[in-house]
Amino acid sequence: MGDERVQKRLFGTNGVRGVIGQDMTPDLAMRIGKALGTMRKGRIAIGRDTRTSGEALACAVSAGLMATGCDVVDCGILPTPALQYIVMGGFDAGAMITASHNPPEYNGVKIIEPDGTEMGDEETLHLEEILFSGSFKTVPWDEVGGKKSEPNLREAYIDAIVGHFPPGIGQGMTVVVDPGSGPAAQTTPQILARLGCTVHTINGQMDGRFPGRLPEPSPEGLAPLAEMVRETGAAFGVAHDGDADRAVFIDNLGRYVEENREFGLVEGFICKQTKGLVVTPVSTSLIAGAVAEENGCTVEFTPVGSIYVARQMRKLIASGKPVVFGGEGNGGLIYPEHQFCRDGGMTAAMMVGLLHAAGAPLAALLDAMPAYHIIKEKIKTEHAADIIASLKRRHAGEDIDCRDGIRINRQGAWALVRPSGTEPMMRVIVEAEDEKTGTAFFADIMAEIKESAPDIAR
Repeated sequence: MGDERVQKRLFGTNGVRGVIGQDMTPDLAMRIGKALGTMRKGRIAIGRDTRTSGEALACAVSAGLMATGCDVVDCGILPTPALQYIVMGGFDAGAMITASHNPPEYNGVKIIEPDGTEMGDEETLHLEEILFSGSFKTVPWDEVGGKKSEPNLREAYIDAIVGHFPPGIGQGMTVVVDPGSGPAAQTTPQILARLGCTVHTINGQMDGRFPGRLPEPSPEGLAPLAEMVRETGAAFGVAHDGDADRAVFIDNLGRYVEENREFGLVEGFICKQTKGLVVTPVSTSLIAGAVAEENGCTVEFTPVGSIYVARQMRKLIASGKPVVFGGEGNGGLIYPEHQFCRDGGMTAAMMVGLLHAAGAPLAALLDAMPAYHIIKEKIKTEHAADIIASLKRRHAGEDIDCRDGIRINRQGAWALVRPSGTEPMMRVIVEAEDEKTGTAFFADIMAEIKESAPDIAR
């Protein structure tokens, strides 16, 4: 199975990002605003994460929007899923100023459609065409749009998450939250406290220099969170990336929870209650299929990227199929009963509901899950297309999935080779039920890649 991915010139899988003053400038942000306003004239919501450049870029995007006659509502600092929820409530579009998990010197822009999802490929190509051609539809002086500030709109997002759970479900549960100095400092601790939890925080001050750790959660960066979980006897610790559309966990023993295992745990909790389809990219672990099968559900795969997952979920539901859960194996989980985007705040709350229902410690639940051996590698190369074409020929007689690079499926194992959407690089992922099989499969794939492009650098 396969389809061709469209090639965008500026926007990647999750918006446009770059180093401030180099790739990402106020001038570019203003032109993005004018292009968006040309396409989606009306009432536009804008939000930002805590990065030091956020307000400058938000003002630039706002200027471009107002020049095309749009009215801007500035929602201030808030998580990306909070802005998506707000946009879904009655806006013509949204723009989130964020570079998500990238280092502090980066920033970017994500465009949000009226249904709360990120702008899809075809519409993004249209936006880029307007931007690069300069065919903006600006308005006369007496039709220029206005701007107002409504930072309290994020409360509706908090209320929505809390409303999905019975009152007091977290009573007696201690949790530790690490927002990473990002916008979730204003939302996740409040959500969990309203569920009845006793909440401690680390890196809870909003600071775009990210003094406590980098925006990308990692086992090393979350060592202080793990220590606090152990010291407080917490049920779990939860950390977010720079815009809080993802959540990663530390279990009650202070261990980092690998994100695919997080996916499988939440998937099992949801699939035990409701049967249907689980939607996830081709890069997700075998855990997804094993958990779905165990609970009478089915997995539907997509290309890598949350926007493809969200739109496939919507498409399947529109066709009458029951979709119960979706997301990626990186802590970015999607709950269709809430909204169609990755939501770190909702995932933090879901862990409270899961542990309340299980009546067992998080560590015990994780240890009871099946274990798989996974290998990940990045390869620098200018010849990704040639390599993938060669792999398709070599493995034509096998079970392959070509919707995003090539995924080779075997009994109890799979390998994915796909190009980066933003760099001259390829990613290789191999997973198997045992280490010996996985190591051998990985060695075979790497040998085939080197034969196709002997000058690659690892």
